[in-house]
Parts: sequence; C-alpha cells; structure tokens
Amino acid sequence: MEGFTFTIPYKVRVVDVNYGGHVANSAVLNFFQDARIAYLQNLGGYSELDIGGQCAIILTEARVKYLAEMFLNDELVIGVRVNQVSRSSFVMEYRIEREGGATAEGETVLVCFDYQKRKPRRFDAGFREKLAAFAGIV
Repeated sequence: MEGFTFTIPYKVRVVDVNYGGHVANSAVLNFFQDARIAYLQNLGGYSELDIGGQCAIILTEARVKYLAEMFLNDELVIGVRVNQVSRSSFVMEYRIEREGGATAEGETVLVCFDYQKRKPRRFDAGFREKLAAFAGIV
C-alpha cells in the first residue's frame, strides 16, 4: 500500500454488513479504530486508554470518504499513518484497499485526554517524539 508503512489485514464480517448488502458506513470507523489500536500497540505497547501512563486519547473529529462498496468476506488491507503531531493531539490518516483498489480513505483527530479530570492535557514528550519518529515527521 503506497505511502503507508503500517497495515493490518481485515476480513469483512457479517456484523459489518448492513441491510443494503454492503459494509455499513459506521463499520468503516470501526475498521479505522482496529487499525489505530494495532498501530499504537506496535508503536510501543500503547493503547487508546493508556498512552504511557500519562493519558488516554479521545477522538474529536473523523472524516471518511467512501470510494467503493465492500462486501461480506472481502479481504481488506487497512493502512494507517500519522501526518501531524502537536503537544496535545495528532492526526491519523487511513486507507482501506482490497484487490482492485481503494475502498475508503479518511482521517481522525486524536487528543490526549485525562479521563479522571475530564479534560485535555499534553502528551508526554517521549510519546510525541516516538510518534513523530515512527511517522517520519521531523
């Protein structure tokens, strides 16, 4: 997948398909989340609820562009990459492909969030540096 160095495989399940016989629009955000979880784990054992013991992440914005229908049992590849990193947030881009081309693209804005205090905070510098280095952002 061109431009994406981190990918995961995904096989479309019954629960992903709507009454129209294709993948539901809401399922695509779940696909993005699965890829994001794998990306964070690969980055250093992080999770959406534990960014190095400093904070969690919360999704504040999502954009999806649907390019082609996806169907039950389709074998997909989901690419994820980070294109922006700030002191308290980062932007992830996603691309879903199957043999024959792209089926969806999108991005999410993720913010460092303290769930106990119920407010945003800054990422630990170590996490920001690791995230930027893995993404190739200088």
